[in-house]
Amino acid sequence: MFTIREYAMPETLDEAYTILKSRKGNQILGGCAWLRLGKKRINIAVDLTKCGLDYIREDDEQIEIGAMTSYRSVETCDILKKYFNGVIADSVSSIIGTQFRNTVTVGGSVYGRFGFSDFLTPLLTLDTSVVLYKRGSISLETFMTMPYEKEIIEKIVIKKDGRKSSYQMFRNSRGDFPILNLAASRTEAGQWIVTVGARGPKAIRAEKTAAFLSDKLSQNALKAEDVEAVIQEAGEILVSEVTFTSNMRASAEYRRILGKVLLGKAVREVMAC
Repeated sequence: MFTIREYAMPETLDEAYTILKSRKGNQILGGCAWLRLGKKRINIAVDLTKCGLDYIREDDEQIEIGAMTSYRSVETCDILKKYFNGVIADSVSSIIGTQFRNTVTVGGSVYGRFGFSDFLTPLLTLDTSVVLYKRGSISLETFMTMPYEKEIIEKIVIKKDGRKSSYQMFRNSRGDFPILNLAASRTEAGQWIVTVGARGPKAIRAEKTAAFLSDKLSQNALKAEDVEAVIQEAGEILVSEVTFTSNMRASAEYRRILGKVLLGKAVREVMAC
């Protein structure tokens, strides 16, 4: 568990940032779903509930999801179900239970960059950016590689560019963490993006696999058996370029086998769109 010395609920992001930076042990609170799993002493806990960051909205070009939006809101949002084959909403629908998803926040999950995240894997296949209070907008792919620092996530922004997407995962039971997850998307120009998560370390893009699919599946007249041959070869490329590790949930070898299977399911689903 964690302990809190003082609790603050600012009404503006400027006030929240000032409190956050005032002392070393201060921290932003999300839903605290993952924070409670460890041991930590927090000097001033900063609650962003009153800062107006709980929303999902769209315009002609993009979708914005506020940092304090819950997974449950993501799961049930009609806006998110309309685009990218609904992968964003689908990715969080199997996480533990409804009460838990009412607690977890988008900002806390993105900031945490957890290796087991269901949410980050499909986001990495889309044109997603993270908007930070001081730094401004940064691509999610870049943000995933940045060191942890005292910042406030305002929202994530997803460009509506017509991509077709698929999210696949495997878990031992509905309420368990994923053993492996994988997402794939294809742009209107025929470019593929493939990401793999819950592999041990945090989710990453499989660049060589995506480049291979973009090249081989650019032909519209491919026969079904040719597509399957491409998928099989892409699976071998995937397990050669992505590092899988062993832990209490699965061995690295088991994850490599799953990776090939999940990639095949994702590619077939995207091509069927």
